[in-house]
Amino acid sequence: MNTHEYQAKSILQKYGIPIPDFRVVSDFAEVEKVIEELGLDQAVVKVQVHAGGRGKAGGVKLSKSREEIIHDSQQLLGMKIVNVQTGKEGVVAHKIMISPLTDYRKEFYMGVVIDRHNARAVLMVSPEGGVEIEEVAAKTPERILKIPIRLNGKLRQYQLIEMAKFMGWKGDTAKQGMKIAAGLAKAFVEKDASLLEINPLVETMEGDLLALDAKLTVDDNALYRQKEIAEFYDVTQIPSNEAKAKENDLAYIALDGEIGCMVNGAGLAMATMDMIYHHGGNPANFLDVGGGASQQKVAEGFKILLSDPNVKGILVNIFGGIMNCVTLAAGIITAASEQEILVPLVVRMEGTNVEQGRQILTDSELNIIIVDNLTDAAEKIVAAAKSA
Repeated sequence: MNTHEYQAKSILQKYGIPIPDFRVVSDFAEVEKVIEELGLDQAVVKVQVHAGGRGKAGGVKLSKSREEIIHDSQQLLGMKIVNVQTGKEGVVAHKIMISPLTDYRKEFYMGVVIDRHNARAVLMVSPEGGVEIEEVAAKTPERILKIPIRLNGKLRQYQLIEMAKFMGWKGDTAKQGMKIAAGLAKAFVEKDASLLEINPLVETMEGDLLALDAKLTVDDNALYRQKEIAEFYDVTQIPSNEAKAKENDLAYIALDGEIGCMVNGAGLAMATMDMIYHHGGNPANFLDVGGGASQQKVAEGFKILLSDPNVKGILVNIFGGIMNCVTLAAGIITAASEQEILVPLVVRMEGTNVEQGRQILTDSELNIIIVDNLTDAAEKIVAAAKSA
C-alpha cells in the first residue's frame, strides 16, 4: 500500500528522523491560518498524491511570499496529476502540504529497499540526491552504497561508520546521518515496509541533516498488524477499477493492452498473459479472482473488465479446482444481465462441472467462443480483438 508524503513523514518523526515542520490542508480556507501558525514568509507547497514526478508535473511550488503561498495553494488544491505512474486516469490532489522553505547546501539519497536477488533488506545511500535513484544507478553506480540490514532492523556500528565516510559526512553531521540511517532501518522492519526512502536528505547551511521528502510503501499482507498505517488508505488515489477490485477482494492490476483477462490463480494468470503476448496481443490487465470465488465475485470482476474502454476483447481462463465451473458460468451470465457485452469473449474452462458450465454458457445465447485449450483461446481472442 502506498502512502502520502505527509503520512510517511509522520512515521519517520516517531523514529527520531528530523523533518521540517509542516501542515496538511484540504480546504483552501485553512491556508492563511497555516501561514500564521508557522510564521511563513516563504514556503514549499506540494500536492499530496500517490505518484512521483510531482515537481515535473507542476505539483510542487516554491512560494517566495505570503501572497504566493496563498496563490500557489489555491492552484494546487484539486490539481490532477497525470504521468507514467498514475496512468491516463491521473490522480487528484485533495490535500496539499505546506512547510517552510529550507536553505541547504547539499542533497543526498537514503532509502531502505528489498534486494530481491539476495532476499534481504538493504540500506541504500548516495551522495547524489534530489534525482531518481534509478538514474544514478544507471549512470554512476559507483555513487551508490548498499548495506545489508539484519532481520531485527539493526545496523552495526562499523556499517554506519562506513556509510558516513561514503557520504562525506564528518563530525556532528556524521553522527546525525548515522542516527537517521539507524532510525530508517528500524522503521522499515517494524512497519513491514517494502520501500522507505528519503529523497532528498539535505545538509542545511548550519550542517544539520533534514528529510525534505519521504516515501513509504507497506506490504499489503501486513496491514492486519499495521493498524495505524492501514488507516492511511486513500481510495481517491487508486484508479477506479483497482478500487472496485479491492472492494471485492480481487487481485487486479491495469496494464496498457487491449485484451481483458479473467483467471483464477496468479501462475495461470501470468501464463495466460504470456500466451496472449506470444500470439501477438497485449493484456489489458492482470485479474485473479482466486480459487474459491463466488458467483457475485466473478460477476464483479467481469464488470470491471467491461468498464475498461481500452478492452477490445476478453479471455476467461479458469481451472475449476476449488472453483466450480458452474459458478464461473453463472457469474458471467449475471454480469451480462447487468452490463451488455460489446466485445468478443473467449472462454476456456476445465475442471469441476466443466460440462455443466459450458452448457450454461451455450444456453445463454450470448456471443461466446468456447474453447478447450489455452493455445486455441489465445489465438482466437487475439484475432477477434484485432478485427473488432
